[in-house]
Amino acid sequence: MENKIKITPPVLAEEFAAGRKPEWLFWVGSAGAFDDRYKKVTREFVKILSFLKVDYAVLGVEESDSGDVARRAGNEMLFQMQAMTNIEILNSYGVKKIVTCCPHDFNTLKNEYPDFGGNFEVWHHSQWLEMMIANGRLTVNSSLFADKKIVFHDPCYLGRANKVYESPRAVLGAIPSVKLEMKRNRSFGLCCGAGGGQMFKEAEKGNKEVFIERTEEAIATGADIIATACPFCMVMMTDGIKYKNQEERMKNYDIAELVSLGLGL
Repeated sequence: MENKIKITPPVLAEEFAAGRKPEWLFWVGSAGAFDDRYKKVTREFVKILSFLKVDYAVLGVEESDSGDVARRAGNEMLFQMQAMTNIEILNSYGVKKIVTCCPHDFNTLKNEYPDFGGNFEVWHHSQWLEMMIANGRLTVNSSLFADKKIVFHDPCYLGRANKVYESPRAVLGAIPSVKLEMKRNRSFGLCCGAGGGQMFKEAEKGNKEVFIERTEEAIATGADIIATACPFCMVMMTDGIKYKNQEERMKNYDIAELVSLGLGL
């Protein structure tokens, strides 16, 4: 199957030059392009897009950071520069529908870009995968995870910021496995500790780091896998698993990875 699935995504500029206008733009995001761990998620999601023969493209070198972290960290000028540059490029290609694996970019593109003339239909990949499952285009019959206990960690910018709680659970629900929940979940879920620019600073002295506390909550469920749907959450949960010396027993996968692995891609 590996050799049959295309993992090199089409580039929008090339598609446009050839007279084609793809239905979807896959917004890769900075983490999806540069973080070694999350690049694996990008590849797996591209495999799914190819497997489903989705009409899509990426911006490639024309994609720049969404500006989310700049705004959260207080650099409004940089955010607006990023936003307006990205919007100009997206509008020049007539982009209408965007799917992204990053809740931070999802929130920014969906809720903040309209203030600067960027009006797009934006989907998080959990919503998109749920749609593909619901309309019968995507079915995971593999027993690969059938005996695995999976617990989902709610990303703040997907959950509390955009009220998307059930989509990732619906995707996991379509994968044969045992599903668990942490005591704090959905709107009461505990942040991984990376949002709002916290990813790039040290924790204040004397405070127990949030990612450790959240990882402990996941470990307490007895889960084999922490499922995430955000690059920031993936970094923090993966670090938490290492910090708690649970690497041999527990793994951290993005929901797109679980779907791709379940499909045997």
